[in-house]
Amino acid sequence: MNIIVGEKLKKLPIASGVYLMKNASGKIIYIGKAKILKNRVSSYFVGEKKDMKTSLLVQNVCDFDYIVTSSELDALILENNLIKKHQPHFNILLKDGKNYPYIKLTTKDDFPKVEVVRKIKKDGSKYFGPYFAGVRPEDLIETMNYAYAIRTCNLNLNDGRHTKRECLNYALGLCTAPCTGRIDKAKYAIYVNGAINFLNGKTDEIEKILTLKMENAARLEKFETAIKLREKLKTLDRLKQRFTTQFTNLINIDIIGYYNNGISISVATLIIRGGKMLGCDTINLGEGAGSIDEVLSSFVSQYYSKNIFIPDEIVLAKELVDKAVLEDWLSGLKDKKVNLTKPIKGIKSKLLGLAEENAKEYLIRSTKTIELKKQRTFGALDLLKEKLQLNNTPYRIECYDISNISGTDKVASMVVFINGEKATSHYRKFKIKTVEGTNDFASMEEVLRRRFLKLSDADDSFSSLPDLVVVDGGKGQLSSAQKAIASVGNFKTQLISLAKREEEVFKEGIAESYILPKTSYGLQLLQRLRDEAHRFAITYHRTLRDKKVNSVLDKIEGIGPKKRVQLLKYFKSIKNLSASSVEEITKVKGINKELAIKILQFLDDN
Repeated sequence: MNIIVGEKLKKLPIASGVYLMKNASGKIIYIGKAKILKNRVSSYFVGEKKDMKTSLLVQNVCDFDYIVTSSELDALILENNLIKKHQPHFNILLKDGKNYPYIKLTTKDDFPKVEVVRKIKKDGSKYFGPYFAGVRPEDLIETMNYAYAIRTCNLNLNDGRHTKRECLNYALGLCTAPCTGRIDKAKYAIYVNGAINFLNGKTDEIEKILTLKMENAARLEKFETAIKLREKLKTLDRLKQRFTTQFTNLINIDIIGYYNNGISISVATLIIRGGKMLGCDTINLGEGAGSIDEVLSSFVSQYYSKNIFIPDEIVLAKELVDKAVLEDWLSGLKDKKVNLTKPIKGIKSKLLGLAEENAKEYLIRSTKTIELKKQRTFGALDLLKEKLQLNNTPYRIECYDISNISGTDKVASMVVFINGEKATSHYRKFKIKTVEGTNDFASMEEVLRRRFLKLSDADDSFSSLPDLVVVDGGKGQLSSAQKAIASVGNFKTQLISLAKREEEVFKEGIAESYILPKTSYGLQLLQRLRDEAHRFAITYHRTLRDKKVNSVLDKIEGIGPKKRVQLLKYFKSIKNLSASSVEEITKVKGINKELAIKILQFLDDN
């Protein structure tokens, strides 16, 4: 424990709050919450022996800050927000990668529609799910609509206006065609209630409806329809078997089990909706520091802050120290009481055992994938620090690229990797403002000067100081970057450039280049950064160019969106169009001779 930390520990208040631990370069490496800051933060540096991951954290702590809050609940909310913002190395970090599908019913509409979505919004609609592998929500909707015929179109039917004719779904018996006024709101609402009951797990009514429709179709010798209905009944049977009934009442519960092998922790969440188990969501939490109590608490707060659907009860293998605070927070999100429970016996206890088995099996099965990912991310960062002789591990890397065509529409991209992975919410783009013509060196200077002048900005990305800046190019680009950053201030940020031809790495202050092996995860990380910066810059440049082209054609009288698209599809560019003849232009669908002359005249004048 260094002198700075020792002195700060003496001054810690006896109050709730959030603490932010920092390494030698001032980078935040861990964020935690505490009921009593003095007791919690001091416990890292004194007392009983810590586990390996916490010991490693403490070895890297050279300083810390803290924020006092008015309550434990405020501390929990602040901790969650700060972890999202800073993504510290030693915290568990839940990514947004897995978005399971839901079924959405727009119950606030006069005639609700049903659709499959992957993101839930607070828009007053009803959401059902999530649905896991083996269950296609599209199949559920189709089966449901053979009985209740809820619309799936995007028409706005809240203004009372009707369309002229029905769509194909009406002819197939999958929609009641409210768009043409064939059904009123009251009758449609009855079908909607039936659909809600089905999606909540009540299948008796829909089975009766489908069976009756199948028998009627067979009696009328509509054998093709009867066969389809029979298949839907079989689908319903398979779904019933898949959604294992665990409870007699229609309760909503998440059951969270975990497995800790001493290095990594995995979590498996059994999702139970309407008394039926829909599936299991498995997540690897990596090597986050802290006790299992802290890890599970952080998991619960991050997991449910991403998910608008919060169950009535969350079952855990242990009673968390901050259980009451988490319950208050979850209940506030749900606007209804949420309980965190630890079962002793019965069905919940058995299901908790099943969740723990799933967590263990997932961690064992995914160990190789996890290890490869670790080598490509944190392993690559360690390699870069070692091979390039960097002062600190580059947890936050920013890479810049310039894009232009013959000096026009000059733009630049800033892409950010945190902990070796893309952080797309931190990407930023620039229009070059002060440079005339094609001058990538001057453009890079402008961009980096503007970027580092924004360190005090409220923008989360601009206010974060990078550990490493990477520019695309050789010594010239590196020199421009050095000059720009030095003109703004004396920063601890390290700087390198990556030259594409030989994949040489140039570092400020070093005359010779570094050559990393092609198989090096460190080089591959730099290549991913460079390629991503190039892609992002090119995409932005094309967007601006397309807007300019569109705006030129839109000024010509008689050219609307459809004709503009046809012209660009045929000629590929304004340059080709302006160099063509009247006869050539009239080959484009919808363009007559008079309009072709007008186009050429306009382009010639402008």
